[in-house]
Amino acid sequence: MFRPEPSVAAPGLLGGVGLGLRWDFLEEVVNGEKLPIDFFEVSPENYMRRGGYYPEQLERLQARYPLVTHGLTLSIGARSEPDAAYLRELRAEIERTKSPFHSDHLCFSSAGPRSLHELLPLQQSRENLRRVAERARRMSDVLGVPFALENITYYVHPGRAEMPELEFLSGVLDQSGASLLLDVNNVYVNAMNHGFDAMGFLNGLPPRGVVQEMHLAGHSVHTVGGREIRIDTHSAPVCDEVWSLYAAALERFGPVPTLIEWDSEIPALDVLVAEAGKADRTRDAHHACAA
Repeated sequence: MFRPEPSVAAPGLLGGVGLGLRWDFLEEVVNGEKLPIDFFEVSPENYMRRGGYYPEQLERLQARYPLVTHGLTLSIGARSEPDAAYLRELRAEIERTKSPFHSDHLCFSSAGPRSLHELLPLQQSRENLRRVAERARRMSDVLGVPFALENITYYVHPGRAEMPELEFLSGVLDQSGASLLLDVNNVYVNAMNHGFDAMGFLNGLPPRGVVQEMHLAGHSVHTVGGREIRIDTHSAPVCDEVWSLYAAALERFGPVPTLIEWDSEIPALDVLVAEAGKADRTRDAHHACAA
């Protein structure tokens, strides 16, 4: 772990509804008319160590919309500490995009120096809780901005669980002081696959003030051995059940920034903008009820 210098980023408040930036529509967003989108989320690993066209387009985009960074390869739950050189490059990219905070996943995605190219679940153990919380506690200083962890989907549990997912996640947040990037679709997918109550999970999370951002995405449904399994594919519209869960999350946590994720089988940009508009209307309805 390297010793951080004082932050030179210029973090500001993030609000409203955003889209995950994908190269499929990057040029359309940069060169087209201004969209009713409040921010774009970028994965800094796609731009680190890269020069030329794509970083230039990102700078042009930044002149039009706020950006927030969401990482893929921190691997905070791995046995090994995050690589110091990677953390330096990540911090520089966060500063370049002026992201108000940085988030990554509560998982491991590496084994030693080898990237596994997958977000893999941690054993829900006291030792893993302690190790991840200790690392997450340092991340804000290391990266120069507030740090948030995202709850992931998982399909099998690695080893014997010493506690439920809710207790593990809440313990990491409590002991680290990190915020939560609440992926509402992930809560629903896990609840359906593992047989727990999604609404009870939401109500068991720490109260408002802990959730930094919410993610919404679509998933696919498959039948395996006569049983329905939901797979977090990010390749479809948000389903009705997740929209309902999102409305409940707004009621509990307030109108935190919300992102529409769509990572494969990416549709036309106007379809994504329409999904963002639906999230915006749901937020407006919550405001009206809360007023």
